[in-house]
Amino acid sequence: MEGTGKKPREMRIVGWRERVDLPELGLRGVPAKIDSGARTSSLHATILNEFTRDGERFVRFAVDYGQSHVRQICEAVHIDIRGITSSNGETQRRMIIKTPLTIGALTFRAEISLADRSDMKFPMLIGRSSLRRRFVVDSGHSWLQTRGLTRVAGHKP
Repeated sequence: MEGTGKKPREMRIVGWRERVDLPELGLRGVPAKIDSGARTSSLHATILNEFTRDGERFVRFAVDYGQSHVRQICEAVHIDIRGITSSNGETQRRMIIKTPLTIGALTFRAEISLADRSDMKFPMLIGRSSLRRRFVVDSGHSWLQTRGLTRVAGHKP
């Protein structure tokens, strides 16, 4: 920010994978892949139903943790439906929610698309809109913002 008189914002460093929390959804320690190539963050979810409460549109969805056979039912304000282009180049219409996301010690509101990520290694993907002006990515390390896990160098899941 040379010449602007503004002090650059200090950014936290995240690894290529982290565990994150979605506190309003009751989700803790969600394994997430950090993907600066994706614009929007995404969460593995099965849409159960849409409904209106006090004039606001909501969505009820299930988050399944396949390895532990646990299903968490969540509700969130449904803010939009957007066309999201997936990694294979296919555009899908996805529901978008806005909810607090915690990475390390930082909690902020993030837009998250709800998608079937059952074929993916990580139930959550953190895109560049959530990273912007908050984090820089060290793609050679994991767990830099995850308490309780030892930092790991390298790229193997």
